[in-house]
Amino acid sequence: MVNQERIVKEFVELVQIDGLSGKEGKISKVLQEKLKDLGLEVTIDDAGEKVGGETGNIIARLKGNKSGEKILFSCHMDTVKPGEGIKPVIKEDTIYSDGTTVLGADNRAGIASVLEAIRLLKENKIDHTDIEVIFSIWEEGGLFGAKNLDIDKIEAKYGFVIDSTGSPGEIITTGPAQDKINVKIKGEPAHAGLNPEKGVSAIMIAAKAIENMNLLRIDEETTANVGVIKGGEATNVVTPEVIVNAEARSLNEDKLDTQTKHMVDAFIEAAKDLGGEVELDVGREYPSFNIEEDEEIVTKVKEAFKNMNIEAYTKATGGGSDTNILNSHGIKSVNLGMGAQKPHTLGEHIKIKDLRDNAQMIVEIIKIFTEA
Repeated sequence: MVNQERIVKEFVELVQIDGLSGKEGKISKVLQEKLKDLGLEVTIDDAGEKVGGETGNIIARLKGNKSGEKILFSCHMDTVKPGEGIKPVIKEDTIYSDGTTVLGADNRAGIASVLEAIRLLKENKIDHTDIEVIFSIWEEGGLFGAKNLDIDKIEAKYGFVIDSTGSPGEIITTGPAQDKINVKIKGEPAHAGLNPEKGVSAIMIAAKAIENMNLLRIDEETTANVGVIKGGEATNVVTPEVIVNAEARSLNEDKLDTQTKHMVDAFIEAAKDLGGEVELDVGREYPSFNIEEDEEIVTKVKEAFKNMNIEAYTKATGGGSDTNILNSHGIKSVNLGMGAQKPHTLGEHIKIKDLRDNAQMIVEIIKIFTEA
């Protein structure tokens, strides 16, 4: 049985340790010690050096006492802003922040659940196969930790990312690819009151390009968004330069290619029509993944939930996660619901029951993948 008092106490401890993206040094040190105390072999890769962070990904291994497929559990250490000085508040059966920050259940709930599950294995002398644990850096905003993971240190065939917002029972089997579209639009400055006709407005180019784009929900598989526009210093100057950051996502990579080309062409044509120029930085941030319903990883996870009397269901997501990267390396992986509600907001919260079920879910998955 999961020790509710212990997992709540540890979760509350973990969310109070600052760890914004790229600044996971403090939380990393704490987690390294916790994993070592639980008997895991712990290493740190060089992802932090590559991306300019305080630490690398934690890669830990617990040697099994039974045969079976090697499996891994993955969570990310970082939290989004405002995520410093978090003060958790317990109200009845739910944990909130005090309303001035996020709670950090995304993804400290996953981490606390992994630690509790390993304790349960040891306390109850539960047989298990080899288990690997990844606590990644800088997942938020770019999956930078996973992208720079030292994959040669990973031996697992199957991966379970504990990082989706649904409650335990949710199995994310399909996730989109994402393209970044970063554009520098160059016009020509001029005094807006004396001789505006001599200028070329980068703002007008951006506006015309965006007006000609299909954006937001494109179809059931594809989305696109212009998220950041920066430019201009004064109303009396025809703006000579604007930066635009946009993205496109799709579960279908052919559709993504089409949507990205459409957006790029809109920028190029608007600049041509109005006499400006564009510099484009376009690239694939991460690939899509799709796990079929009848694949072993899905059927076994459903069996684990059945043992908990939880109804399991598969689902596609529009968001990216470390799951995308693990699958791209040939590690068959799914993202599992862990119950963090309203993540990335001041109203983020998690039910204590979901914390308990997360830990039990991990134990049951380990049992299923361990040969009798």
